[in-house]
Amino acid sequence: MDPSLQDNQVPVLNLQQDEGRNDYENEAVFRRNALPPRSYYIPETALLLNGTWEFHFASTPLKAPLPSLEVADTDREGWTTIQVPGHWQLQGHGRPHYTNVQYPIPVCPPYVPTENPTGTYRRRFHVPHSWNREDELHLRFDGVDSAYHVWVNKILVGYAQGSRNPTEFDVTDYVEPNGVNELVVRVYQWSDGSYIEDQDQWWLSGIFRDVHLIAFPQDARINDYFIQTDFDDKYRDAELNIKLNLVTSSSASIRIILREQAQYSGEIVAQRDLEYGMAVEETLEVSLPIRAPKKWTAETPYLYDVELILTSGSMTQTIGQKVGFRKVEIKNGLICVNGTPVTFNGVNRHDHHPLFGRAVPVDFIRRDLRMMKSHNINALRCSHYPSHPKLFDIADELGLWVIDEADLECHGFYDAVARPEDIPEDMDYEERKKLVFSKAAKYTSDNPSWKDAYLDRMEQMIHRDKNHPSVIIWSLGNEAFYGQNHQAMYDLAKTLDPSRPIHYEGDPLAQSADMYSYMYPSIERLTKLVTTEGVKPDGTFDKPVILCEYAHAMGNGPGWLEDYQKLFRKYPRLQGGFIWEWANHGLLKKGDDGKEYYAYGGDFGDTPNDGTFVMDGLVNSRHDPTPGLVELKKVIQPVLISVEGLTVTITNLYNFIGLEHLTAEYKVQSFGGSSEPDTLVHGAFDLPAILPGETKKASLDDKLASTLNGLGGKDVFLTISLILRHTTAWAKAGHEIAWHQHRTTLPSDKTTYLELQTSNRDLASRVRLNQSATSLTVSDNGFCFVFDKTTGHLRLWEVDQSHLLIPDPGTGSALSLGFWRPHTDNDIPHSLPYWKRFGLDALTSQLRSIKTTTAPEAITIVSNLYIAPPVLNWGFNAEISYTINNSGALNISVRLNPVGYHPPSHIPRVGLNLRLAPRFDKVKWLGLGPGESYPDKQSAQRVDVYDSDIEGLHTGYDVPQENGNRMGTRWLLLGNSGIISPGIRVTGKDSKIFSFAASKYSAKTIEEARHPCDLEGKEEKDGAILVKLDAEVAGVGTAACGPGVREDLLVKVEEDGMKFGFVLKPMGLC
Repeated sequence: MDPSLQDNQVPVLNLQQDEGRNDYENEAVFRRNALPPRSYYIPETALLLNGTWEFHFASTPLKAPLPSLEVADTDREGWTTIQVPGHWQLQGHGRPHYTNVQYPIPVCPPYVPTENPTGTYRRRFHVPHSWNREDELHLRFDGVDSAYHVWVNKILVGYAQGSRNPTEFDVTDYVEPNGVNELVVRVYQWSDGSYIEDQDQWWLSGIFRDVHLIAFPQDARINDYFIQTDFDDKYRDAELNIKLNLVTSSSASIRIILREQAQYSGEIVAQRDLEYGMAVEETLEVSLPIRAPKKWTAETPYLYDVELILTSGSMTQTIGQKVGFRKVEIKNGLICVNGTPVTFNGVNRHDHHPLFGRAVPVDFIRRDLRMMKSHNINALRCSHYPSHPKLFDIADELGLWVIDEADLECHGFYDAVARPEDIPEDMDYEERKKLVFSKAAKYTSDNPSWKDAYLDRMEQMIHRDKNHPSVIIWSLGNEAFYGQNHQAMYDLAKTLDPSRPIHYEGDPLAQSADMYSYMYPSIERLTKLVTTEGVKPDGTFDKPVILCEYAHAMGNGPGWLEDYQKLFRKYPRLQGGFIWEWANHGLLKKGDDGKEYYAYGGDFGDTPNDGTFVMDGLVNSRHDPTPGLVELKKVIQPVLISVEGLTVTITNLYNFIGLEHLTAEYKVQSFGGSSEPDTLVHGAFDLPAILPGETKKASLDDKLASTLNGLGGKDVFLTISLILRHTTAWAKAGHEIAWHQHRTTLPSDKTTYLELQTSNRDLASRVRLNQSATSLTVSDNGFCFVFDKTTGHLRLWEVDQSHLLIPDPGTGSALSLGFWRPHTDNDIPHSLPYWKRFGLDALTSQLRSIKTTTAPEAITIVSNLYIAPPVLNWGFNAEISYTINNSGALNISVRLNPVGYHPPSHIPRVGLNLRLAPRFDKVKWLGLGPGESYPDKQSAQRVDVYDSDIEGLHTGYDVPQENGNRMGTRWLLLGNSGIISPGIRVTGKDSKIFSFAASKYSAKTIEEARHPCDLEGKEEKDGAILVKLDAEVAGVGTAACGPGVREDLLVKVEEDGMKFGFVLKPMGLC
């Protein structure tokens, strides 16, 4: 008898394929005794093995139990329980570890540390009584990180790695069909596969996707199927092409049915019956002609049902698959679907959940994708591995273009090369690539011993996801440099599925890709690439350009969105891009003080780590929208609207559909003369029929036209909104898709904002000035301003013996010049060190002179200050003029002139800092809102009157930073919810618009906070509300990974000086 077989003829596997070498440290070993990959399909005869498993955690494989060596099943020493799917680091074993690029282990592929944490999973199961005892039984794992051996009934079944790829084992001969079965899975945290799974995310281990026991008919079954659609030259009539991997041991029949989905009619569209009179084991190809099917696109996600019915004797196997008719091709150098070029308004998406890591529930995935659709996102890139298999069903249904990416990234080899050679990070990235990339590629990508491992990852992805219409592009992976193994992957992909184009950004010459792909280029570089790279002398090109990553959405950002979108519209060859990235990856953690927060690199004691770089999403760690997502929705809205006179110009930016699904609404608001807007007229108007890509004009209705013609001397805005006419799978009727706000009149010199009576004071009374050795006091019978003669600053403002502005306990100032703000994540690489180099975070004030001018109706105090940092020889000569009239209003004028040696070229902001009394917990303003706005992040905000409490002005980023600025402000009311105490009304001098922000936290407090919970209890000791009134603020940019703030959106320090002013008046608020 063959000694490699047991009595029941089950093959006996050694624990390691190659003697003396661990499977998990052998790049040539990635699947043992595994079945060929197949399309994702879970039949009704499947037993889901998720739930509570027994679990043993060991620091090394040598300490992990082996099923064949256990004394008895009752041995429980060292065992506990764990939930599957899940990660052991999130269930009390080991700790999460975050790195972006660098490897957290020594770089010595294929070897990994001896201290290789190992989790052993165990559970028991019964084969359901209803199953045919002659069925073939498969054990399927959809995701295990990083590598694993599998035992059934103490017999080693096989081994697999490739964390985000499925593996299926035939366990028919290992399972006891009528008794209790034991399943043991031993999972290794590190394997040689870890070197090519370095994907800018948490290192988390374990069985994190579904586990199934599946029964398939043994004598006649469809092992796999590949359903493709094709169109004729006119993209009218189609073919449904089906490849079936078929096994039968006797005669069999196959019925193929294409039918409408039940939600439409359920009617059969086409049917084909095939008969086989003998046993077969082959791939069958069938083609069904389909007359004028409805086409699938991301805008029209129309699906049909395909049924594959195999019958042999009394056995019937039925497979159902949803199908969309669409054809993808590179045509005239452009990515086309159904003959039409497409534009990607996309995002990169990792699998992430704040509690479960990459073990993401399906309803959470659906929530993500519905949110994408409702924010005008039409594409997603699976970064940087195949996502949960159910994601693609949802994308098919909702309508999203998908780039499916192989589970491959080895970015960490960059550091292994660059650090020893001391290649500076501030060197131009393209130059660094020349020095490093070819050397880094030699580890795996350009190493023939890794070829089969690379090919396996491509093959697994294609076979699993090949039947989804949403998947229109395959990607060879991410940031794995470029080498011969990528060419091999490309060739394999074209063999397995020639119908889809191939993407790979790491191939700069697009030798093994069907498109040029770039990350984070500046606008200037991108323009050059689009117009020159691969362009022939006659101006034609064979391959399009996309941005697989751009507009790094870290913290308060991204900026530049409008600039990139303009390029997408200008150059048809530039077919859009994918924002990095969809979500922050924070993991919910409770600190020693009991406070909860969303953790990032280093919060678990994980070293080395890349800190907050895992917090770079358009949604926060809870997957709630950030201001960046709201901004993106507006920038990529699929309809452009402009107004000139009484004519509305509308451009349809959809690729496939008209605007029949939208309804147009409008309103006209006047903002002069009261604290509430006056809605003059509102209504709806008919949209003209506009084909994709077309622009048409529409005339405003007579009622609206007459209203606009009759206005004068008021600030008037027309707002047009396009909303969904009907409820969809991702949004309800009335959901706003696009909008535009147009200022119909320019305010005249006579236009006033909120000119309300400020007080009942006797305007004929005389303002008094009193002096002491250290103070100047300006007062009337109801108000009092106190200035410090030693600093030149306003120290106190009272009205009716009630404080409005209160002094800083340290400086004694209630109002001072402001240049600093907390930094953003995007400031850290360049702006923050630049600003600190010039001491902008440590500016001091010196009084040069203080003068007073007295008149019957007003008193003016002029302070001349020198604002400068320690150590350096530059500063601002500042002249601040305070004029107080007999109504108690404070008129402030500021002139700044840079002096000394080498002043900075730009600063964070320029304006005033106010310290409001604690009771001022409410604000109301006319300006951009309701959310925050910055010079390069304001498109999503519209002019209106808004109100909020102070907390509501704060944007709670997962990593505290600069936030909450409101631009375009015409007037601002600072007060409280009562009507007794007076408030403050703020306007810009000469009616200039301004920015404001109000917070309970100082810049220093925000900068020192690692998490939002660190702000709790850190308000100002005297309870003051800190207000910033700014003439200018800097943009936010994307410099955390990409270009910084656009040059014209910096706050420039001008040689000829800067001027600005504000008017502050006391008034009652209700």
